[in-house]
Amino acid sequence: MMERKDQRIEDTWDLSLLAKDGDEWERGMKRLRKAFRKAGSFKGTLSASSDSLYAALTYIKETSMLSERIGNWAFLSYEADSMDKDVQRRLGTYQAAAASYSEAISYFTPELMSIDDEKLKAWMKEPRFREFRVWLKKELREKKHVLSEKEERIMSLFAPVSGSSEKAFMDLNNIELSFGEVGGETLTHGNYSRFLKDRDESVREAAYGSYYKAYDEHKHTIADLYAASVSEDIFRAKARSFRSSLDAALFPDDVPRKVYTSLIDSVHEAFPVLHEYYRVKASVLGKEKLRHWDCYIPMVDGIDSHHSYDEAVALISEAVRPLGEEYRSTLVKGLTTDRWVDRYENKGKRSGAFSAGSYMGNPYILTNFEEGVLDSVFTLIHEGGHSMHSWYSVRNNPYMCYDYSIFEAEVASTFNENLLSRYLRSHASSAEEEAYIIGKNLDDIVATLFRQTMFAEFELIIHEKAERDEPITLDTLRSEYGRLQRLYFGDAMEFEDVSDLECLRIPHFYRAFYCYKYATGISASIALSERVLSGGEKERDEYLSFLRSGGSTTPIRSLRKAGVDMGSTAPVKAAAGYFATLLSRFRELRNL
Repeated sequence: MMERKDQRIEDTWDLSLLAKDGDEWERGMKRLRKAFRKAGSFKGTLSASSDSLYAALTYIKETSMLSERIGNWAFLSYEADSMDKDVQRRLGTYQAAAASYSEAISYFTPELMSIDDEKLKAWMKEPRFREFRVWLKKELREKKHVLSEKEERIMSLFAPVSGSSEKAFMDLNNIELSFGEVGGETLTHGNYSRFLKDRDESVREAAYGSYYKAYDEHKHTIADLYAASVSEDIFRAKARSFRSSLDAALFPDDVPRKVYTSLIDSVHEAFPVLHEYYRVKASVLGKEKLRHWDCYIPMVDGIDSHHSYDEAVALISEAVRPLGEEYRSTLVKGLTTDRWVDRYENKGKRSGAFSAGSYMGNPYILTNFEEGVLDSVFTLIHEGGHSMHSWYSVRNNPYMCYDYSIFEAEVASTFNENLLSRYLRSHASSAEEEAYIIGKNLDDIVATLFRQTMFAEFELIIHEKAERDEPITLDTLRSEYGRLQRLYFGDAMEFEDVSDLECLRIPHFYRAFYCYKYATGISASIALSERVLSGGEKERDEYLSFLRSGGSTTPIRSLRKAGVDMGSTAPVKAAAGYFATLLSRFRELRNL
């Protein structure tokens, strides 16, 4: 694997809008520390007059914008090369300063909540408060979960410890774990999926065995890290008087608990077609039962899935044309000349992919692009969906309410994946090629709707056990995860002794109750992409209006305006129905 210094500059992201280099970052950090020191100067003044409150809000906005810029530069630099000692130091410096600021400003929310409601509502009607109204309304909604000033200070003192288990897991997972070699090539997170798609079963088995051997050797440590993360989730929920950690996680987005539980129930109802999918996959592979390392191999050979990065961008450019020229040209420039993307794997770089929106910089994308893997093209258009969501949001909202929820974010990303799938199907040159694309589409829906729901169900089970004061041990994690694997995969799968160790390698588990948003996101995006592709300018503009809305309203409301009601079970059931239709078409094409 290449060193960071060996990456071509054009293959890396341009962070210069955040800071040109380390020296400029240090100067920005100095200004940020100075701003942080003013945090306490507004204490006791908020209720004095609208002028006093406006001054405090303006300070918070300007300080937060600077903090976001300085923090993002440090964070993104670390994610690209966590082995660089200067990068480690800068991120640690920023995090320590941010934690001190959090403590110093901890008085703000309790004091804001103490202002008479009628007085505050009158102030908010003043024109100058316009950019703060949405933010203030969201703050006031949390009133019953805000603690006293002393208690909020204690919570802020806890901030430096918060997330320690996640950081330890990420360092272990991205830096210290060694997965050995397969066929003379070093096995990494980045190329693992490519090995699992190899037609030679001995290669798939070797990659699988080597990969899980690393987790088996560290299973007790990782289990303890996850148990600590769960305990932290429960602590925060109890401290703020939520009924459960799930309720605490859903509250900021104003998502009813029923949306989460109904997702699980609706997916359970779709188990017959999911199990049929696995039986079909076993059949096309000529196997009586699948092994765990068979799950990700394409069901059909037939098209050249090798795309260079530039070829991938050209394909994406065509796929997103239904969203209009502004969307298409902006995304293409971002993926190429404007250098939003850090493209290829290097030592110390975070595995997987993400998009990091920024008000002051670009909507940056980290990916580990693999030219021989079609999934890399889908990953790029997925993260491009996130980035365009950020691009539209920044240009249509004030800073204090530009940041949209993850619940909405996963709609924008999977929407783009749907566009790519449908583009490839519509341009298939043969039945074999169409079957290939449908097979890929089926695999992706399984990964995003069914698999993420399984993750969501696992998270809920483990958190509820912990909330009942049941110990969360390695055996507990493996037992519950293994049970869910058997439930979701059905009788077409033969599991390995280490298959249930999969629960120890999912980074998103350290962001509790995150995974369900992928499943709800793809359900909404299937409905919306069908609506846009079969509609006209009105439907396209309503979808783009959803992207522009940013964090200006609640996720359920913004999606309802775009044309889908995620407060009902209809979108999830429709997504399962779409999956069934694709599976039927696949069987027809393959004479199964």
